[in-house]
Amino acid sequence: MSVRAPLRRHRFIGAAVSLSAAVVLASSLSACSGDDPPKKAYTVPASLCGTPVDPALVKAVLPGGDSISSATSRLNDGATRCNVSIDGKAALSLTQAWWSEGQTTATVSEGYAGTDDGALSDDGRFVVYTGKAGVGKTSSCTSSEHPEQDLYAVVQVSDSGVDDQTVMKSLIVDYTTAVERSAACE
Repeated sequence: MSVRAPLRRHRFIGAAVSLSAAVVLASSLSACSGDDPPKKAYTVPASLCGTPVDPALVKAVLPGGDSISSATSRLNDGATRCNVSIDGKAALSLTQAWWSEGQTTATVSEGYAGTDDGALSDDGRFVVYTGKAGVGKTSSCTSSEHPEQDLYAVVQVSDSGVDDQTVMKSLIVDYTTAVERSAACE
């Protein structure tokens, strides 16, 4: 019996040391991988799909990755969407859409995903929903192709992007202003 007692204690100590080593190793590995978001190694261009953008505001809502690309798609009723991808995965869409005169920004925003429980600006031109989406009404856009319609700008971030209402508010105002100055407005 006296021979077995020290042997059992030795096994317990060995197991405790192994467990401690595993915890230290796991902590080291998580520290190496870090809790920091992935690095944004790409450069956002000053124009996406032909519309000027503030690269810093756009980058602020995008996820980390190595490369950025964009492509324009035409939607029904004359709307256009600029799809922005990071490393080939959808990250952001910038839409320009014509809606019947008399609509409100709040009503228009109901047509877009991620627009629940938004905050309406004092002037009623902008709606920001969490940090994932925003809708803005241009102030003076007209088009002979879209009589009696108003042009709206929409920004939507995919699930992999950042959720920051302050940044989204700045981005939707900036993008709407850029759309007002673009060829989309006559």
